[in-house]
Amino acid sequence: MRSNREPDSRHRVVIVGGGMAGTRLAQQLAATAAEGGVEVTVIGEEPHPAYNRVLLAEVLAGRYAPDVIALPAPAAARRLGGVRAVRIDRDPGEVVCDDGRRVPYDTLVLATGSNPVLPPLRGLFGPHGHELPDGVHAFRTMDDCLALTAAVRPGVRAVVIGGGLLGVSAARALAQRGAQVVLAHQGEHLMERQLDAGASEVLRRHVETLGVEVHTECRVRGLRTRTVGGSTADGGGKAVGGGRAVSAVELADGYALEADLVVLACGVRPRVGLARAAGLEVARGVVVDDELRTSDPRVFAIGDCAEHDGVLYGLAGPAQDQADVLARVLSPAPASHPVVGNRAVGRHGWAQPGHRPAAGDETGPRYKGSRTLTRLTLASANSPLSPLDLAAFGETTPAPGDDVVHLADATRNAYRKVVVRGDRLVGGILLGDLGSVGALARTWEGDEPLPSAPLLHLLTNDGGS
Repeated sequence: MRSNREPDSRHRVVIVGGGMAGTRLAQQLAATAAEGGVEVTVIGEEPHPAYNRVLLAEVLAGRYAPDVIALPAPAAARRLGGVRAVRIDRDPGEVVCDDGRRVPYDTLVLATGSNPVLPPLRGLFGPHGHELPDGVHAFRTMDDCLALTAAVRPGVRAVVIGGGLLGVSAARALAQRGAQVVLAHQGEHLMERQLDAGASEVLRRHVETLGVEVHTECRVRGLRTRTVGGSTADGGGKAVGGGRAVSAVELADGYALEADLVVLACGVRPRVGLARAAGLEVARGVVVDDELRTSDPRVFAIGDCAEHDGVLYGLAGPAQDQADVLARVLSPAPASHPVVGNRAVGRHGWAQPGHRPAAGDETGPRYKGSRTLTRLTLASANSPLSPLDLAAFGETTPAPGDDVVHLADATRNAYRKVVVRGDRLVGGILLGDLGSVGALARTWEGDEPLPSAPLLHLLTNDGGS
């Protein structure tokens, strides 16, 4: 089915994905949409309004209600909520949805995000299906969060599998709700992607004071389940077995951790099925260039699903950076400037599909990668200690010739380490009172020369923001 369009109709931008990246882009395009130059449609699989995924752990902890973390609805954008895109027809240029509707586009943006990794554990799935046992949850979406919130109660036995950023956040939140929490992590130390062993030990001590039992170098082998609901009969009188509920987490050494709740926090994987089925170039993620453009000049990708220059970020900050750049790439050129870089522009100033910038052209908006800073605050009303603030950024493992400034104070639960290369700050790990993180982060993000004052000064509160 081809769509007939008037030659002067509005440029149709369809965004597949109603999460943080897609919503940010729709918000950035709002002014253009209000002027009538573009029609923006957001197709979101989740029925909920868009929300700040970074704050899901705060909802689980009971600190925020779900509506508090909702994002402002994009002005002048049409949102199709609770609708899943199942196919991209690049010719004629339509997105086919699971409810049967076909949404035509002139420009398509994939902001499909990522799925939680479900580890290959024995007993995770039944012999005839892909349903998780009762009590086993991923922790990626608002529905995951609401299901966990409904299941947790004081005294419930919970096991969190995975000691990365998400696992630590989930364990803290469950403990805040009064659960008896065990955190099982296969790696040598918590949050190994962001922290070194010393910083991780500070984090571990603090997490344990919040009521979480931590096990590192702990490999989970499988789940033990029990039948719930008994045997019933279906409409034809045939016996049907009951469902399954988790009862324990079995470790590689055979030891079993009794569990009423299990949270899978084992990382995420980009959602690239739509792109791959449509014939777009896919490596680990959907491959994009400096304009966030895929191998099809009419299709772009941003956020967790996008792979730029071989890098998958999987973080909110880079997703917002990409959305902001793409908004400028897609924005119509002013009437007095009908050309953006070397791109031919159409009636409304929109870049013509199929025309790519000349090699080496840098006159238009470009995405050159993001500098990522991880922030986390761990606090609990049940702990007598002050909250632990954490920040990690850049290269935290020094290369030969690098200088390292390192301060540790076990009595104050503080740990600070920065790596310096020449006159540049290339990375750092900060735990404790983070009065200094503002100045350090700005210096690192701007790739600026370090101030003439001794670097040690920046690691004290006096050098803060």
